[in-house]
Amino acid sequence: MTAPSPVPADPFPDQFGRTRRFSLGVPRQFTVSPDGGRVLFVRGTSGTDPVSRLWLYADGAERLLADPLGPGFAEEDPGEVPPEERARRERAHETSSGVVSYATDASVRLAVFALAGTLWLVSTEGSAPRRLPTAGPAVDPRPSPDGSLIAYVSGGALRTVRADGTDDRALAGPDGAHITYGLSDYVSQESIGRTRGYWWSPRGDALLVARTDTSGVRRRHLTDPAHPERPPRELAYPAAGTPNAQVSLHLVRLSGERTPVRLPEAAGDGHPEGAWTDRAFEYVVAAAWDDRGPLVSVQTRDQRTVHVLAVDEATGGTTTVHRAHDAAWVALRPGTPLRLPDGSLVVPAHPGGDTQGLRIGDTPTPPGLEVREVLGAADGRVYFTGGAEPTEVHVWSHDTAGGGLVRVSGAPGVHTAAVGGRVVVLDSRTPDGHTVTVLRDGADAGRIAVLSEEPLVTARPLALSLGTRELRSRLYLPSWHEPGDGPLPVLLSPYAGHGMQVVLKVRTWWTAVAQWFAEQGFAVLVTDGRGTPGRGEAWEKSVHGDRLTAVLEDQIDALHAVAADRPELDLTRVGMRGWSFSGYLAAAAVLRHPEVFHAAVAGAAPADRRLYDTHWEERFLGHPDVLPENYDRNSLLDEAASLTRPLMLVHGLGDDNVTVAHTLRLSSALLAAGRPHTVLPLSGAGHLVGRDRTASGLLRLERDFLRKSLGV
Repeated sequence: MTAPSPVPADPFPDQFGRTRRFSLGVPRQFTVSPDGGRVLFVRGTSGTDPVSRLWLYADGAERLLADPLGPGFAEEDPGEVPPEERARRERAHETSSGVVSYATDASVRLAVFALAGTLWLVSTEGSAPRRLPTAGPAVDPRPSPDGSLIAYVSGGALRTVRADGTDDRALAGPDGAHITYGLSDYVSQESIGRTRGYWWSPRGDALLVARTDTSGVRRRHLTDPAHPERPPRELAYPAAGTPNAQVSLHLVRLSGERTPVRLPEAAGDGHPEGAWTDRAFEYVVAAAWDDRGPLVSVQTRDQRTVHVLAVDEATGGTTTVHRAHDAAWVALRPGTPLRLPDGSLVVPAHPGGDTQGLRIGDTPTPPGLEVREVLGAADGRVYFTGGAEPTEVHVWSHDTAGGGLVRVSGAPGVHTAAVGGRVVVLDSRTPDGHTVTVLRDGADAGRIAVLSEEPLVTARPLALSLGTRELRSRLYLPSWHEPGDGPLPVLLSPYAGHGMQVVLKVRTWWTAVAQWFAEQGFAVLVTDGRGTPGRGEAWEKSVHGDRLTAVLEDQIDALHAVAADRPELDLTRVGMRGWSFSGYLAAAAVLRHPEVFHAAVAGAAPADRRLYDTHWEERFLGHPDVLPENYDRNSLLDEAASLTRPLMLVHGLGDDNVTVAHTLRLSSALLAAGRPHTVLPLSGAGHLVGRDRTASGLLRLERDFLRKSLGV
């Protein structure tokens, strides 16, 4: 039988672009009131609406609280988005505009948000939003617990204004050209996950404030060649081996009194040694302020020690209440540490090889349960996500009174939640789609609408566990392909890097993209190998010192294992595509294994590991001055002369995470070696390609390059 000619699903790339990877219309950033009566969230009005609104769910119904395109907003001139907010959105991979973040008082009776630097307040009781005057463009506004004051950052100073718009004043002002109060630095946002720079006391009479000094951080200057009239954008970016921002913490009272927090300078006994050791506590990785006082976590520069510190709010002194050490790096679990009302801590448990668990007070989570994130505590229970099977993530609750562990989510998939009182907002992505369910006392009490578009292609993945390492994989075949049809070229489309999985029991944007490529005439293989989350510390840390060898080996093993059972897969025509880490992996695949891989598309590939940031890169490779061989072995520039296969390099010229310098340096090395290759610059694009026509055009160009290179 002759296979029919594949008909490209041409409308799909356009849909992919206009829906911003099917992210528009998806509710997110849920906040549940302590009594469970109110749920706030942001969402647009459809799957193609790029403007996010603020919504309230109460009494079984949704109500619009703030519409940036509605009455009261249209009359205002918000101006430009402040550069600090643009940077925050880039770090958060924000794809929409409008109300993209907000904060509430303790009772969730009022919410505040910033629109292009203007400060707005809205009550959940039904009054219209109102604009509050500020001293300058407002960034990251947050109400005091009782809602009487709003703190915000402007011009590098932390300020407060009353909820009635009066008495705007600076609490902590910048005392240098490169010093800010209340903001998070680049590394803390991008690589650590600490997006905030200040925290209210529960009484609302003081704040814990981060002072960030970037004067010693090396600068990068990002320009848009398509607009040479625009000045370059300066970015304080600490590349591996270079100075970090200096972060200190201060207790700032509304009276104006300021007390420095005396953080420890360096780790002492128990700190693991290594070929490179740096005991200095350079990173403030987490902070909070509960009824027992401030709680802060700090990490050493070499990332082998984390201390959790209780802060004396009267003196600024600290007491270490928990220590963690690891010979490779101490993994930071989102949501930890968490201090419960009785003073006990919820912290990661580090078994040193098997699953990564939690210790809730004196109680460890069961062996075999891989914990991903702590969601919070409510009504005497601690909620977290995790599971035993790497392709599923479930929501669990632990009864702190001794009632045991309960799985909250049911269907196979990836679930997360927000909690308050006896209410759980369960956010579920499964093979059947995306739902948000409001649970009260464990029973279904309503739904919050998910308005995202359904992809025009239906993903049909085959679930596989391949080879001796039982590599979790998915194989996507063309819907028109029948047994006995002609051979199919193989396209590997993994991520395969630290911190992200793509082999999951979900239906999402990347499963749709994989199926779309399959409809173009490829057998698409997606594999999560060593270094990815979900399979224990030994699995995740197997890439310590070498980010490529084991990862490439797993991709090749998965390819050969699936081909052994499926003769229709043509191993003489194998390609790889990827973005960011997987773009780096795709380029390495054709450079190191041309006997296996015959073409590659490498998007935003961090080809020179010395150019990436301190916290992320030193975690795996150490300090480049002490362990230069690690950086030489994991960078691609010196391997340019080995290229014998078609390679397309793609990069956004506005990317401030993996700057275009990576691709330009690799292209220069290839050119110097006389190796032909293709370079596709994306004008104005950042690390996340979100613009409609750019995203859709890129998919088509990738397809055309791969089809031509592999003879499809």
